[in-house]
Amino acid sequence: MLMDILMTVAGLALLILAADILVRGASALAAGFGISAMTIGLTVVSVGTSMPELFVSVTAGLEGKADLAIANVLGSNIFNVLVVLGVAAVIRPLRVNNTSVVSEIPFSVSAAILLGFLANAALFSSKPELSVSRLDGAILILFFLLFLAYVFSTSKSGSQDTSDIPRRAASVSIAFVVAGVAGLYLGGQWAVDGAVSLAQRWQVDDALIGLTIIAIGTSLPELSASAVAAYRGETDIAVGNVVGSNIFNILWILGLTSSITPLPFEAVSNIDITMVVASSMMILLAVATSRTATISRGFGVFFILLYVGYLGYLIQRG
Repeated sequence: MLMDILMTVAGLALLILAADILVRGASALAAGFGISAMTIGLTVVSVGTSMPELFVSVTAGLEGKADLAIANVLGSNIFNVLVVLGVAAVIRPLRVNNTSVVSEIPFSVSAAILLGFLANAALFSSKPELSVSRLDGAILILFFLLFLAYVFSTSKSGSQDTSDIPRRAASVSIAFVVAGVAGLYLGGQWAVDGAVSLAQRWQVDDALIGLTIIAIGTSLPELSASAVAAYRGETDIAVGNVVGSNIFNILWILGLTSSITPLPFEAVSNIDITMVVASSMMILLAVATSRTATISRGFGVFFILLYVGYLGYLIQRG
């Protein structure tokens, strides 16, 4: 059992390190091509910090662990809002810009609702076997491409510079990206193999492991990035990282995974999808009840306590 624990911890540690290397390399490449800081934040940073979820979910899907693949994404999204934003708001109240309130956060909510609809569409057929099929995966990817098109179209309206991003030779940046991808692949395999072995030893199902240990572990890059951003007063990055990561997790990660191999879907996961939607809606509630359109420290503490309660429910359910 000790080896399984060490493998899981080593895998998660490698995922975090590799994600950091990948983000650094990709950010330097983007800056070198003159892409705006806002676009880098919404795409490179959020995508980079979500790469651990990608590799874990794809690896789990290929190994026939659908529960782990889906639970990892849903658990990560819930953790991102309730803990990552919660901690960041406790460090510094997070001002949310109008664009996020009007478009990006609602898009994140819509992505979760779309996933729930696609996963449960079989209920309306003669063979109610729930799954996220290859066709569903293609639909999710299509919506992700639409999101990217939106991000790049809106980025043209701003003139944010990238002077704070370290410049590197293109060859060095590419080496960072390659090393990051390789580390994420290896770390994903270690984390999945170790977690599945632990689940079998402890007689805990894959879904619970995915919603807790793996989801929290793969969300540590988001937690680090948003906490540091809040400390530095870069609240747009702190919020944008979470919202962008949540959209990426559902539309791209589950879209890609289910396109490779269909994912059987358990009805109990609808509760977790509902939690994803509800937690995202709470961002809008926090902003609507604030005169300055911020997520206050009080709401930050509330988010964290709500996650603790959700964990208690998961343990009882599992």
